[in-house]
Amino acid sequence: MRLDKYLADMSVGTRKELKEMIRKGRVLVDGVPVKDPGTAITGAEEVTVDGAKIAYTAFEYYMLNKPAGVISASEDSRQTTVVDLIEDRKRKDLFPVGRLDKDTVGLLMITNDGDLSHRLLSPRFHVDKVYYARIAGAVTESDVKAFADGLKIDDTLTALPAKLEILSVTAAPDPVSEIEVTIREGKFHQIKRMFAARGMEVLYLKRLSMGPLVLDPGLQEGEYRPLTEEEISALNDFL
Repeated sequence: MRLDKYLADMSVGTRKELKEMIRKGRVLVDGVPVKDPGTAITGAEEVTVDGAKIAYTAFEYYMLNKPAGVISASEDSRQTTVVDLIEDRKRKDLFPVGRLDKDTVGLLMITNDGDLSHRLLSPRFHVDKVYYARIAGAVTESDVKAFADGLKIDDTLTALPAKLEILSVTAAPDPVSEIEVTIREGKFHQIKRMFAARGMEVLYLKRLSMGPLVLDPGLQEGEYRPLTEEEISALNDFL
């Protein structure tokens, strides 16, 4: 690839800034100043900028425990995005794999691997997504059956069969249910719409897992870490 693209991918600067840095001799390839931004780079060379080594990373993979109030997007001029939270990222082209509502928390993968993202989100693979939720109202076995049968949400959407597990239900007159639900889709506000179709409101929603990727219990909301090699391999083997 071109030298300026190599450096731009690693977020060293804008293309315009990089061209100027290169022409001023601030960029060395294997210890030799290179003045042409279009110089071909294979990735095996040692590239330095002002003496700092710039190693090339083709793909990055992060697990984020998404906090409420942050949007699932790569960039936004007015609101904080999930990518903004990845402070030590090397790549500038990271994006969230799928979306969580602004007030939903929990597992979100951030990467620049478009192929893996496509496979995780493709309806063809039916990747299970497990959520924990608190529900205003008493969830019953009737609701469990409705979810398992494939719930008609409205005139435009009937959800695929989903597994609903009741964890606890507080006493009347204002019961609150704790549940786990496993879905294989990711329609807009899907879980909220499914419970609304049963006359109940979702008070709190947290994603726990997506396929073989399970939220690290050590991550507090807003915290993240790189995926391990084992987790990356598990995702690729799963798909």
